[in-house]
Amino acid sequence: MARGRVKIGNRKLQKVAAEFGDQILDEVKRIVLETAQIIQSNAKSLAPVDSSNLKDSIEMEIFEDGLKAVVRVTADYAIYVEYGTGIYAEGPGGSRAKKIPWTYWSVKLQKYVTTSGMKAQPYWNPAVDAGERYFRREMRRLG
Repeated sequence: MARGRVKIGNRKLQKVAAEFGDQILDEVKRIVLETAQIIQSNAKSLAPVDSSNLKDSIEMEIFEDGLKAVVRVTADYAIYVEYGTGIYAEGPGGSRAKKIPWTYWSVKLQKYVTTSGMKAQPYWNPAVDAGERYFRREMRRLG
């Protein structure tokens, strides 16, 4: 049995394969970036506006030389907007939500407010779904 290194193909084939690999890698990076941008822009456009704090808290970051993207919402109340509260709560924690009215001090209104909760105003899950559809479609096109 021969030992040492085995060379398959010639230099021209290796060059073409390397260029093809770089093109695929560039396309994957483009798809990752565009998917993150779609999720961020859709989430921002669907987020309800009160003080624009929720929209402003939707951030995007690119890692690993463009092969990884993270889109996050940093507003501490984001989950309550997405899934609702009180008698209207859906999704995670919905079964454990308060089912009776409660009263709290509203800094914005400068008075006590009694509520049974707030209906869900989905902005995050629809944005992620749109991003996932785009990502799958574009990756299928690559073959």
